[in-house]
Amino acid sequence: MNDTTDQNSSCCGGHTSHAPVESEGRPNLMGPGENDMATCPVMEGRTVVKSVAESAGLFRDYEGTRYWLCCTGCVPLFDADPQKYVAA
Repeated sequence: MNDTTDQNSSCCGGHTSHAPVESEGRPNLMGPGENDMATCPVMEGRTVVKSVAESAGLFRDYEGTRYWLCCTGCVPLFDADPQKYVAA
């Protein structure tokens, strides 16, 4: 394999595609609206499509606020110490 990407540099193991997909399975070519975007609190700078994260269970409610996570690798990190990530 000639992949030069460091797959250990993120919780997503090199996974970079977070493209939104409509319920019929077709890509949403218009993309998500501004109100449907969030930033993962664990992987700072990684954008998250809220509706996609919610349908995959990649969110947590903490102290009355909802946080959307970019991948399954972020879930246990957030769960272990949510205060660390919400304070950042």
